[in-house]
Amino acid sequence: MDHGRQDDIATRQLLDTESIRRFVVVAEELHFGRAAARLLIAQPALSKTIQGIEARLGVPLFIRTSRNVALTPAGEALLEHGRHALNAVAVAAENARSAAGQDHLRLVIKPGGEANLLSGILAAYAILPGAVPVDILFSGSTDRTDFLHGGRADVGLLYVPFDDLTGLAGETLQVEDRVAVLSDTHPLAGREYVRTDDLARETFPHWRGVDDGADGPEVADLAELIPLVRIGRVIAVLPRSLITPAPPGTVCVEVADAEPSHLVIARRQHDRRAAVTAFIAAAVASARARHPETAVSPEEQPALTARHSSRA
Repeated sequence: MDHGRQDDIATRQLLDTESIRRFVVVAEELHFGRAAARLLIAQPALSKTIQGIEARLGVPLFIRTSRNVALTPAGEALLEHGRHALNAVAVAAENARSAAGQDHLRLVIKPGGEANLLSGILAAYAILPGAVPVDILFSGSTDRTDFLHGGRADVGLLYVPFDDLTGLAGETLQVEDRVAVLSDTHPLAGREYVRTDDLARETFPHWRGVDDGADGPEVADLAELIPLVRIGRVIAVLPRSLITPAPPGTVCVEVADAEPSHLVIARRQHDRRAAVTAFIAAAVASARARHPETAVSPEEQPALTARHSSRA
């Protein structure tokens, strides 16, 4: 056997972490333009990365047509194992930082998605013995769980049931109602409350990256949503804190029979580092002190996590 040739093949088949990360994002989005925007790189550079991976492995990872992008069986296999690889690298990096005494916390939030709790949480944590610096990371509408699973963040503020707690552990900071966001000229705008049946014929937006079945225009965030609501193209149902106060030209009407929204401070399920545990405890204490009427008791927490983590 030609060992030199075998080693050369093995070398060419090695994938670096950044290449794997780019592949995973494309596989999740199944759209090169959206994936490039999420990665903050140019689309040609992303396409070149994927072509390079396929060349190194010697197999196609995507089926590309003029209308869509789909994973091949090889792509599906790489997606599953690539995620595991990225998680392993993230854990190794965390352990290295901890061993070097350079530990810090990274908190991921949606812009405007902290229900005015963030300053109190940070203050409550900062006074604890052994508190470490906290970096604030801002995510898109749907990828906060990606930040946690991929090791880019240690803790995150999530909205359940919109965000999936699979593989994560969380503590509820606040429970709130959900509201219909309507144009101020909408026939339901003057109601004190509505029910889900009242909204059955309405058009809802399709949130980018979410398999929600909605057939309305695609939106990525509130900045894209609100203009469509104002002109009556769509309505949306959101946690009240995400849309308070209502933007000009819109109104918020309580959806009386909608499942409540839980603002959750979450971590990876097996991440029990002292700094992470202390931060979550400080967040819970701060939120309960500010809004005791919306707090979830410790006895209710396990049921909440189980209800929204079917695969955890």
